[in-house]
This record gives sequence, C-alpha cells and structure tokens, in this order.
Amino acid sequence: MAMALISAGFGSCLRRFADFARDRRGTISVELAFVVPVLTTLLMSGVEVTRYVLINQKLERTAATVGDLISRMPELTEGDIASFFAASDQVMTPYDVRIDGRVILSSIARDGGGPEIIWQRTYGTVSADSRFGGTGDAAVLPPDFQVRDSENVITAEVFYNFEPIMMTGVLEAKQLYSNAVFRPRFGSLTTVLP
Repeated sequence: MAMALISAGFGSCLRRFADFARDRRGTISVELAFVVPVLTTLLMSGVEVTRYVLINQKLERTAATVGDLISRMPELTEGDIASFFAASDQVMTPYDVRIDGRVILSSIARDGGGPEIIWQRTYGTVSADSRFGGTGDAAVLPPDFQVRDSENVITAEVFYNFEPIMMTGVLEAKQLYSNAVFRPRFGSLTTVLP
C-alpha cells in the first residue's frame, strides 16, 4: 500500500511537471525580461558612439572652416579673429566650444631660421596648449611638412572635452582634438592689426 501511494504521488508529480513543460503561457514575458536589458545597452551604446563620431566630425569641420576663413583674408584684425571665433561656435552647434572646448589660431612663419610661431590667439575656457607650440617658440610641425623661407601658414586647432552621457563603460571621458593648416592666399598674415 505504501508503495502504491509513492507511485501515485510520483506519477502525479510527473504529470504536473509534464503539464508545466507544455504550458507556454508567460514565455514572452520571460524572454522579454532577458532581452530588454541587452537591447537597452545596445541602444544606449549606439547613441554614445554616434555622439562621439559626430563631435569628432564637428571638430574637423570647425578647424577646417576657421583656418580656411582666416587664410582667405588679405589682412587680419582682432575684430576678424573675434568673428572667426564666433563662427566656430556656430559650426560646433549644438556643442559649446566656448565652455567645453578651446580653439587656438596660430601663424607660423620662417625667415632665415627655423619655423617660428609669430602670433597666437585662443578662445574657450578649457585648458589646452597648442601642439604646434607657443608664441615665439620654434614651431613643432608634422613630419614631412615644411615652411619655406619667407613663407607663412595658419593653423587652427580645436580641442573638446568629451564626456559620455549614459554609457561610461563604452567610451571614456577624454579631450578630443583636430587641426587644420592653410597657407594664406593673398600674402603673409604675420601681423594682427588692432
């Protein structure tokens, strides 16, 4: 008799387990519970990487635009430079280069000796030094780039402090950088008029 009770109880337990295994109610909820965190992480990572790429493109465009605008000037005034810095704000929109970045404009010339930084102007509150050097210093030029005697080039450098918004594990906070180098089109831009 005891054996029959155990066998009946075991058979009942097996039937319930079989019924549970065949029951498909709630499987979508369970699958969704597993998939939603993965999809959310992928979405947020995609947004962060897209933002990173967009800011880098904006930096490149800002450096190229400001450098090109200055190199087109027959002569340069402090007011012109202020206007070009305002233009850099517009190109970087919606990112604020004045608060979260820095734009550095330099004129590099060579007269007999090595290339030297003749003048330099900066815009923005972020701490960053020109990778070409400071005013009066010998210019640090990229490999295979030469400034010939009596020649002048304009450099535009843009720095931006990138801070991830959502996914700090995907991208880390760092200072992004881009530069552009142009030769003046209408003569030397070795002085800035008041």
